[in-house]
Amino acid sequence: MTSADPHHPSTQYAVEAVDVHHRYDDHVALDGVNLQIPQGKIFALLGPNGSGKTTLFRLLATLMPLQRGQLSVSGASVDSVMEVRRRIGIVFQSPSLDKKLTVQENIRCQAALYGIHGAALRQREEEVLQRLRLADRRNDYCEKLSGGLKRRVELAKGMLHQPQVLLLDEPSTGLDPGARLDLWEALKEFSQQGLSVVLTTHLLEEAEKADQIAILSEGKVIAEGAPDRLRSQMGSGLITITTDQPEAVCQKLQQQMGIEGQALHNQVRIQSDQPGPMVPELLTTLGDQATSISIGRPSLEDVFIAKTGYQFWSGE
Repeated sequence: MTSADPHHPSTQYAVEAVDVHHRYDDHVALDGVNLQIPQGKIFALLGPNGSGKTTLFRLLATLMPLQRGQLSVSGASVDSVMEVRRRIGIVFQSPSLDKKLTVQENIRCQAALYGIHGAALRQREEEVLQRLRLADRRNDYCEKLSGGLKRRVELAKGMLHQPQVLLLDEPSTGLDPGARLDLWEALKEFSQQGLSVVLTTHLLEEAEKADQIAILSEGKVIAEGAPDRLRSQMGSGLITITTDQPEAVCQKLQQQMGIEGQALHNQVRIQSDQPGPMVPELLTTLGDQATSISIGRPSLEDVFIAKTGYQFWSGE
């Protein structure tokens, strides 16, 4: 990551963060976050609960003031609240639709907030309805729509004022697999047309679909890059040894085979580009200390474990 001038945010980035800190009383939510999110990509902020991703989302959405550091969206500092709000569209985790109104009425309420009216309103309304395949649903009441269709209406509201960056907080929450697929097809289409998409998620399989991700833990960015690149940094294979003596197994592997293992609860994990040939020697060396030995390809959770020493969901 190249250095950034905190006084002159670059417009080449959808989001630029320099040494961002945030505290809630004695709790440190963000601890020196640095990010440069490129334009026109789908970027996922991945982390378990309490990792800091929601705090960062709220700062980007100008829902609370920046305490320390520099943070900008498409070249506008978040200190300039109205400038940022002109550049962003937001889809919150909690629904924002008025269920008693139709799809079209919800969109027109959103238009009123941005001062969009007349011919401009009619043109943009038709564009978002067609783009999100909602044209034949414009007169349907939102309370009668499926979860996936409701999310599409939320996207239509967020896109109506033609933002440069679309922010989504846990966008797949409450959606069935088919609706999630529809959502991601829409997001990929948006990014291909130049829109920057920044989303938060605690779902590993969802982050896999993004162009780039930043993994957060305890308020810090612990890994950043394309999912494939992050996995490849761990080698092509991962050996998992199940044992009730993880520390003893790690010690034996180091002493007798010169292998560095990572102990995790009742497992020992070994990164290797050639895991298969190693298994017979492991069996001979460990004997009954190993309950089982398995081989797999590294996942994003494995990246998280390697960086933090604990499992994605445990937080400890």
